[in-house]
Amino acid sequence: MNFRKSMFLGLAMFWSVSAYAQQTAPQPLTSWSCYAVKPGKEAEFQNLVKEVGQPVRDKLMADGVVMGWGLEVSVLRGHDTTTHCIWYGVADWSGIEKVQAGVAAQIAKLDAEAAKGGEGKKGAKPAGNTMANLREVIDIEKTKDYVTRDLVFISGPVPAAGSLPWVRYNFTQVKPGHGGAYREVWDKYNKPVLDKLVADGTVLAYGLTVEEVKTTNDFTHFTWYAVKSPDGMDKVRSAFIADRDRRSKEERDAITAAFLAVTNPEASRSEVDRSLILHLPGQK
Repeated sequence: MNFRKSMFLGLAMFWSVSAYAQQTAPQPLTSWSCYAVKPGKEAEFQNLVKEVGQPVRDKLMADGVVMGWGLEVSVLRGHDTTTHCIWYGVADWSGIEKVQAGVAAQIAKLDAEAAKGGEGKKGAKPAGNTMANLREVIDIEKTKDYVTRDLVFISGPVPAAGSLPWVRYNFTQVKPGHGGAYREVWDKYNKPVLDKLVADGTVLAYGLTVEEVKTTNDFTHFTWYAVKSPDGMDKVRSAFIADRDRRSKEERDAITAAFLAVTNPEASRSEVDRSLILHLPGQK
């Protein structure tokens, strides 16, 4: 996403949150690491993701620490300096610490195995370490990390194993001091439409999100939603149009005025990502 200027994308999708947990209004954290993968190195980068981070995140997901994780790429190229984002969801900062410690241990393990495997082989090429391998496939100077929090998170049934959703991100800049008013307007006019789309299976999950650690002034809030395939975005658009069309002109004008009063529309932007990897608890 351009939240790769911010994040991205994307998406935090924690289908592991139960119906009970949804009723207690969880506000999970998402950690994002966004990378500028060198042209032609995409497959090598994905292999490194599977070798280094995947075992750690899968293990912590089985332990109940990680609520889900994935790898996404932006569908629309050329708008940012990064190309791929790895995200994972946790309940709190202790979860982030556990993931970081696990990845560091995994890197040390892989480096030790590589060094041991190269010992005693006459003329053998020196074994590369993990960070050296990573530098071969990414422009490491452009790497960006973010931590976001879902103020609202709603999901439907857990998608099947192998599902690779598409995610739309709508970034909004709320005027200073108007966060509460924006949330009220959003809850009143946008949330009911998205709730219906989750109920009918069009939307897999959605959220209203902010940066937990502020790194950009480009936006203050973003709404994200995940769908099974690109045509789901057409259905979401049609649902919002239908919701507004059923209202009187006076009500539509009031809705527009309510949003304009609390946001800077000139700063709004959107992004669409597609998933390359998605791992969630309970997938079958």
